[in-house]
Amino acid sequence: MRVMQAKAVLVPDEGASALSEDYFRSAHHLRAERVTHTLVIDDGGGNALRMPLIVRPIEGTPYRDAISPYGFPGGEVDGLGEVLKDAVDWRGPKLVSLFVRERVSGPRCFAGGTERNEVFFIDPRLPVEFREMHLRHIRRNLRLGFVSTAREAREAPREEREGFKDVYRQTMVREGASLRYFFSDAYFEEVFASPRAWLVTTRSPEGRVASAALGVSSDGMLHYYLGGTADEHLARSPAKNVFGTLVELCTRLGVPLHLGGGVRPGDGLEQFKRGLANASSRIQTHELICDPTVYAHLSEGHTGGDFFPAYRAPGIRAAVGGAVPG
Repeated sequence: MRVMQAKAVLVPDEGASALSEDYFRSAHHLRAERVTHTLVIDDGGGNALRMPLIVRPIEGTPYRDAISPYGFPGGEVDGLGEVLKDAVDWRGPKLVSLFVRERVSGPRCFAGGTERNEVFFIDPRLPVEFREMHLRHIRRNLRLGFVSTAREAREAPREEREGFKDVYRQTMVREGASLRYFFSDAYFEEVFASPRAWLVTTRSPEGRVASAALGVSSDGMLHYYLGGTADEHLARSPAKNVFGTLVELCTRLGVPLHLGGGVRPGDGLEQFKRGLANASSRIQTHELICDPTVYAHLSEGHTGGDFFPAYRAPGIRAAVGGAVPG
């Protein structure tokens, strides 16, 4: 950890200053997420932190706030280590608040992060033992004629890509997901075009996509990014075959597979992933209030709960902004 006095600068470059070869800070992901700026924190001695951000107007006000793109982007850390948030002059960017999503396993952008939900990994360097029920379902599906493949997404045929989008959207409808997770065709095309994206599909005996997942390579691991299962095939649990194929892929690539976690602690999705995993950790976020006076004014009457920023909590009056979660 490095104690310093540094200034924060907001650069309107669509994240170009924070680009890397890793998927979550790649040009494809930043375009898909419509990243608008790079936050640069410089200690004046040649060390810097560069973080991609989406800067958003706060509806009905002259103010703005910012959020990291979806996933686990963190930032490009050049010599700073974990920045002390209180040691940064936040006046330059003229933001009310900032919500930061860290990388899964570091290096971290800032010290003192908020620990969020537990996430799970399959590390091919450790013993991999699926629960017996999962193995039984995988073997049953193989006997029935379900077939799984893994290939670079940019090499996948269009029919396979369309099948993925179909089962993903069916799953979002089934789970009652917020509009944020109903990605556009343009969003998916950016992901598919990335050299860091893999498409894993399990087809039914009739040849249709029954379940599928997009895996992305970032920061030394393969991340299970998006996925879903067709309504008509839920009873057969073909997603278990997808995860079995993802394990084969990460073993071939020689990197851990990050499965993510559940929607809520202890839910069925978390238990399913726990039954596949051989390691776990917790993701971190940061909730920075850059302008305390304005933040307090906008959040009047909405200080309860853990939603950040409070003035964007669901149900807040339209004059202060929509219900987009940080």
